[in-house]
Amino acid sequence: MSVKAQVHSKFKLFCGPLGPNASLGKLATDVEAFATSAKAASKSIGVEYLEGTKQVVLSLGYRDDEAAYPIKLHTISLGKVESLATAELAHLEKKMEEAAAKIPHVICHELLVTESREFVIVLMTHAA
Repeated sequence: MSVKAQVHSKFKLFCGPLGPNASLGKLATDVEAFATSAKAASKSIGVEYLEGTKQVVLSLGYRDDEAAYPIKLHTISLGKVESLATAELAHLEKKMEEAAAKIPHVICHELLVTESREFVIVLMTHAA
């Protein structure tokens, strides 16, 4: 596959509360439903946690000029991180790799960090 297949310029924004256990809750199902109804070829996600309102803003990057496919969003807590020192980052990278290895067909990822410094990996997968 060529990198050109990842290039995209269409985006859809979603906003909602963080779900239980740092999940995306209804927000995830809204994104998945949009991708299906819009016949989107989903390419990327962006995730931002707004501490003041405890809301998540999620962007979906996609194309509508190629075959659509179903997606699923997954959240996995990587635990609380107290330091961003090199050793801690290496440990966090390992946890990210372990989390992604448990979920098949990963397309892309994003990190969500809560006000309590809990790091959560958000994975977008092909729901084949």
